[in-house]
Amino acid sequence: MNVTLKNYFPILELPEEIQELVVERVAGNSFTDLYGLRASCKTMKALAERSRVNQFYDVLTVPRRLNMPPELFKTCYAERNPSTLYMKGVQFFFTFNLPEEGLAFMKLAADEGYERAVYTYAMTRKIFWGDEEYSARFTRESVVRIGKLVRSLKWAWGLSHSDEFLAKRDEFISTVIHSFYSCQCVPVMERDWVLWYIENCKGDKMCNRCFLIKELGLFFREFEPMSVIMDPREW
Repeated sequence: MNVTLKNYFPILELPEEIQELVVERVAGNSFTDLYGLRASCKTMKALAERSRVNQFYDVLTVPRRLNMPPELFKTCYAERNPSTLYMKGVQFFFTFNLPEEGLAFMKLAADEGYERAVYTYAMTRKIFWGDEEYSARFTRESVVRIGKLVRSLKWAWGLSHSDEFLAKRDEFISTVIHSFYSCQCVPVMERDWVLWYIENCKGDKMCNRCFLIKELGLFFREFEPMSVIMDPREW
């Protein structure tokens, strides 16, 4: 047995149902840590290989060097893994031009509490339908944190955005950005009409409307549609 695990976390002394919960939480937090736990002893290996654990993986945090096999994606999806529901939703909506199906999959993942999905679903509904119901549920701190997480994920061979998304971006720049700069909530430090530096144009004490405009601008600027490195239509 792994010496560190044995000495500092006597997990095998816990009831079996608690051991199962520990393995599930590790699976949700770190795919790498789960592999380490799985290799520590036969008991952990058996618990980590239960099909239920597949529901807790965040497949978008799996290091590429581990080369997650396609069959595991399918298995996770069969267990209603939220990250695979999100992955399918984003690809369907932004890559395959299947908006109804894509939005439905994103909402399924969001309803499971998957943060990337809640954020992307909220932004998508705001951009395409003007619906602010979901975006209003976030604190500013969580919008900034999750937004950076979502936008930092680059889908390898990223595809170009659809014409509809680009049209929405152009409409946003031509009809909304001006209200960001004309609002007197805080002084404007510089003006940027094409979104390159919008996060630096106003201080943190801007009003809620300007904050939402800024976050939408960052989404338009940095969010990438998913490439077909894994085709979820086969799941």
